[in-house]
Amino acid sequence: MRNRRFEFWSAVTAIALVAGCSSDGTNPTSEESTDTTFGIRGSITLATDVTDNADRCDPLDGRHCMLPFPSDTFTVDDPETDTTKRINFALESMPTNVGGTHIDPTEWNRNDGFSPGQAISLFVPGVDLDLTGAPAVTDIESSLGPDAPIVLLDATTGERWPYWTELDASVESEDDRVLYIRPATNYLEGHRMVVALRSLVGADGPITAPDAFRAYRDGLDTGVPAIEARRARYEQVFADLAGIGVARSDLYIAWDFTVASERNLAERVLHIRDDALASLGEASPAFTVDQVEVDPDVEIARRITGTVEVPKYLTGDGQPGTRFTNLGGMPQADGVYLANFICVIPHGALTSPARVSLYGHGLLGDAGEVNAGNVRAFASEHNIAFCATDWIGMSEADIGNAAAILQDVSKLPTLADRSQQGFLNAIFLGRAMTHADGFMSHEAFRNDADESVIDGSELFYDGNSQGGIMGGALVALSPDIERGVLGVPAMNYSTLLQRSVDWDTYRAIFDPSYPKVIERGLTISLIQMLWDRGEANGFAHHMTTDPYANTPAHQVLMHVAFGDHQVSMYAADVEARTIGAKLRCPGVADERLGDITPQWGIECLKEPAPMDSVLVIWDSGASSPPTVNLAPTEGRDPHEDPRATAIARDQKSAWLSTGGGFVEVCGAAPCVADQTD
Repeated sequence: MRNRRFEFWSAVTAIALVAGCSSDGTNPTSEESTDTTFGIRGSITLATDVTDNADRCDPLDGRHCMLPFPSDTFTVDDPETDTTKRINFALESMPTNVGGTHIDPTEWNRNDGFSPGQAISLFVPGVDLDLTGAPAVTDIESSLGPDAPIVLLDATTGERWPYWTELDASVESEDDRVLYIRPATNYLEGHRMVVALRSLVGADGPITAPDAFRAYRDGLDTGVPAIEARRARYEQVFADLAGIGVARSDLYIAWDFTVASERNLAERVLHIRDDALASLGEASPAFTVDQVEVDPDVEIARRITGTVEVPKYLTGDGQPGTRFTNLGGMPQADGVYLANFICVIPHGALTSPARVSLYGHGLLGDAGEVNAGNVRAFASEHNIAFCATDWIGMSEADIGNAAAILQDVSKLPTLADRSQQGFLNAIFLGRAMTHADGFMSHEAFRNDADESVIDGSELFYDGNSQGGIMGGALVALSPDIERGVLGVPAMNYSTLLQRSVDWDTYRAIFDPSYPKVIERGLTISLIQMLWDRGEANGFAHHMTTDPYANTPAHQVLMHVAFGDHQVSMYAADVEARTIGAKLRCPGVADERLGDITPQWGIECLKEPAPMDSVLVIWDSGASSPPTVNLAPTEGRDPHEDPRATAIARDQKSAWLSTGGGFVEVCGAAPCVADQTD
């Protein structure tokens, strides 16, 4: 029925065009021509609420000053950046909290484009996505169809881009229900994207284009200098769309935006990494062992705690809430940060040196998660020594700062900066684990025969939940890790937050702090632009086969829990597409997914190759998740099931080994995880 309705309204549009009208029923040629520079054929008087503040707002949407988002309306030319653009948000346009404080755009305005995973958002009054034929997350393939009502175009390459759509299900009022268009794979760094919506349908029929957009589309002079100054840009948008067969006259709205460059996304953390490692030279980081517990658990022979010295690029003592030094340029080292560590050494290591792996903990947790039962079991079963440090920026110590950020998002740069120092801390811990003069030289890591109980010849990574999300960034940045396991992972917190049951706790702070409902989703989108510096979304294009300079290629094994209540499996699919991971097939039983093409865009793994990264779905019977931006709440949460499953740990062990790779542990059937209590 949906397709028939879409075809019907398309026919209505075609008849209107033949009759000499534009697709919304107006006649752009009815007024006397005033200018031919851009094909001006008439004039239009826009409402004052559209023209007010047009110099700092985008008039196209009308529902909010910063919609549609993202848009190059909010950039200025800057020949010093890699994209030749720079973000230019005005303070007065930014969302305000309950105290009337606008988000301070200073740090955002250092970006040369928008997030590579940026959700596109706008308000389309009365739109019905089903009648329109807009693809849901279960039908991504149709987003590339010739008659798709929404078109994403990479104008740099001329290629269509896959996406899915959803109306904001987290709000109650239709007046606040924005339309989200989410990329099914991250946009390419530094590229220019064009967004076009056409033939939109509501309950009463075709939806009329906004007047401000009609002014550009139909060649109508507005008489507003700020709006007219952008006309050449829209002419380029129309030309780009015409090149792929999208007619100007069909458009409801269209605009463009620029994606941040590789350098802009990663330059700060790569600078501190390279600067710190240069100061270290060929030596091991200095470290202190504070405590050694003997036989603390049946699986573990020793639990060793201490600190590693890391060059500090944060102000003060690097405590939660601090920023990088030298904010006007690249951070500069200022003293030493003592990064904590906890290592667990299995009994088998006392007679045969254990492989070494960093471990990444979950949401706002700490290094103590390395003592969890599943980690101890993994260590004991496969003779792996795990060491963990706090993911500073997103650790238990940062909970208070996280709450403060939710009340005033101007403080978000503190999370981004401390998280980048956290990556450096993990890199230095890894170097201490593998250097001959590091942990292997200390008596706490040697047996009675004075032999090292750890084998530092290769460093691996394993992390779960937040450790799977931020672990993707660490793997991309590490000069020492080549193989990692990302447990129940995904990326892009702006997609993940509302799809997680964990958000309920933080939403109780965020929603009252930002009482303008229409601004909440926009604020979450703004958050992503800086959070890219501290999670996998900003580094995904370099996680596997396109490494940064002075960094090896990497391979990751993704273990996803079907129906995960905390980390969306849909966002994990986006990550897999972006990094080029292949799907272990069959992914799940046919009846488990409502997708028209299950895991569209992710190639099935056939004959594993050494450079393949792999996505494995572990199904323990959870309900299918909602296909909109809401968290799964039905039944039990399978989030911890993959790591608690012995055969999943067998697969991880084969992956985390010298010369290792993917091994099949599920036969010819979908992988089934054990249910945790």
